[in-house]
Amino acid sequence: MQTRRLGSSTLEGSALGFGCMGLSFGLGPAVDRQQGIEIIRAAAERGVTFFDTAEAYGPFANEELVGEALEPFRGRVAIATKFGFRFANGRQSGLDSRPRHIREVAEASLRRLRVEAIDLFYQHRVDPSVPIEDVAGTVKELIAQGKVRHFGLSEASARTIRRAHEVQPVTALQSEYSLWWREPETKTMPTLDELGIGFVPFSPLGKGFLTGRIDQHTTFDQNDFRNTVPRFAPENRQANRAMVELLTRVAGNKGATPAQIALAWLLAQKPWIVPIPGTTKIHRLEENLGAANVELTREDLREIADAAAEIPLQGARYSESSERMVDR
Repeated sequence: MQTRRLGSSTLEGSALGFGCMGLSFGLGPAVDRQQGIEIIRAAAERGVTFFDTAEAYGPFANEELVGEALEPFRGRVAIATKFGFRFANGRQSGLDSRPRHIREVAEASLRRLRVEAIDLFYQHRVDPSVPIEDVAGTVKELIAQGKVRHFGLSEASARTIRRAHEVQPVTALQSEYSLWWREPETKTMPTLDELGIGFVPFSPLGKGFLTGRIDQHTTFDQNDFRNTVPRFAPENRQANRAMVELLTRVAGNKGATPAQIALAWLLAQKPWIVPIPGTTKIHRLEENLGAANVELTREDLREIADAAAEIPLQGARYSESSERMVDR
């Protein structure tokens, strides 16, 4: 597995990470605990050294799963987790990035993850009621105490990134980015490049759509968050098949799969990008990791860019309530 460094920081890991959320949260029922442990360990055994979780996934269950699964690999892998929500009756009940709460979450995450320090601690969503300088200052204190190694932001605007970075260097931004959603190219990536901040795209396969295995007839579990996403309305899935057809055509020429082309395209954008695809199946894990060996030439990238520019994607990427939590 190739390695990459997140921006100008000292945090280096596998070129492809592993997003653990779907094992416990968001895509229907949680997987069997042993199955979850096996897929996480399979990723580590195949060279993945960067794993992503959050207290919000479950809540708490995903951190516990990741902590148990990766305990045998301690010191050889990096784990990223997140703070910034409050919970009531097992559900998210709003944002909370008050300094006291950040410190409480850090202690709880350390216990659940079974580690002495959190490798990368993201603010999960920007809390408009707490100055970002206070958030960055609190994480700076945790770093000084040896409880956190790196600071990150998620779905933050360029302005917020700059303000935070002045207090405590930001190691990475985590936001959605793929051929399915390219807003970061104009909104945040120039700032990341300027400041030497890494980029960790979540949903690098368009929440599964870019794999080619979802069409207008696909049904989702009642607890699958994609039921709330306008872009996954059946008529929009039908309209957006053109993007999958593009990936399928390129994949055929390269002896690859559409998912591998989607991930290889991301890796080709910047050397400081580390996508975090997730899966519950080992054969899909191996397929995703194979993307690191797919080389897209300048001609390939130009073909993809030209064709993608002619595809008007239909449907918003978030529900209205989720969109309101994105920092603008």
